[in-house]
Amino acid sequence: MSGTSLHQRVEQALELYTIDRHDQALALLDGHLAEAPDDHEAWTVRARALCGLRRYEEALDAADQALKLEPELADGHFMRGFALRRLSRLPEAEQSQREAIRLSPERWGPRAQRAEMLIFVGTKEEALQEALEAVRFGPDVVDTWHTLYKVAAFNSRSDLVEESIRQALRIDPADQFAVTLATEREARKPGTSAARAADLYAGGLAAAPGSEWLRSDLDRAVYRMLRGTRWLALLCLAIAAVTVDVFTTGAEAKELPAPLGTRLWALTLMAVVWGFGAWRRYRRLRTGAQLTVFALVRRSFWPRVVLGQATWATLCALLLLAVPWSERTVPQVLFWLALVPNLLSITHDRDKV
Repeated sequence: MSGTSLHQRVEQALELYTIDRHDQALALLDGHLAEAPDDHEAWTVRARALCGLRRYEEALDAADQALKLEPELADGHFMRGFALRRLSRLPEAEQSQREAIRLSPERWGPRAQRAEMLIFVGTKEEALQEALEAVRFGPDVVDTWHTLYKVAAFNSRSDLVEESIRQALRIDPADQFAVTLATEREARKPGTSAARAADLYAGGLAAAPGSEWLRSDLDRAVYRMLRGTRWLALLCLAIAAVTVDVFTTGAEAKELPAPLGTRLWALTLMAVVWGFGAWRRYRRLRTGAQLTVFALVRRSFWPRVVLGQATWATLCALLLLAVPWSERTVPQVLFWLALVPNLLSITHDRDKV
């Protein structure tokens, strides 16, 4: 805002705007403007409130009205450019922000807005220079670092990308944009397991609980973990099939039923597979990731399918070992009943969440 003093109701409206109570701010301004239609600052704040409500055409009209009353009003040009950008009128928006910078060169807001638009209506170099200027005038404002990140990424400046994330987290450790980016970069490193990724996303959500991006990524990481349980189940099925000698026939066939001690040993191996492959890994997850496992299974179809297939294959393996089979027909049927459903979907359900 300009250096002039604001009417009390305009100040109150601006405070309401800053806490996202845009409707109340707008109502207060409309009452004030009915009495003082020549208050250019009130028209500017009205443009802000209307932008907050995504009523950009009306916001543009309000900014234009402010500029009619005070053509050299930097904030009026800034809000005009802001509304024009949301209306996809980028060349006009860039010109308005350039005018705001001319009138108030020390402000970071117009520079940040202009830098992001120059990616599309200017040159990469000019956009980067303007983003660096925005950071220079607003080094402790997280939005300037957001802008520098976007422009630096467009310019393939990995050094500035890293610096932008680091500085944004310095200013606000719970900044949703920076937390999301930092978590994504760590979780997508080559060789990161599904469990490790789920832990990272759960940690990111703890810092930035409003990030829908992180929430979706956590769901996908947990789904990868659930898909992994099928391989544990199929390993158990293979252990049981070898123990019971399901497919050996002729002179090399082992005598059935398999000895009790052998079957107990196979059951112990199965318990170790599930204990170390699933339960131990699950217990080490963050609470947020653990809760997501149950929530995802409850609300989504494919996680239930995957978990059901793993459970079914494991139950069939248990039946192969628990019953002292004297002939191979039933064990063979159980084996195929467990194997086929998993094989039918294991290559087609990778991206279902």
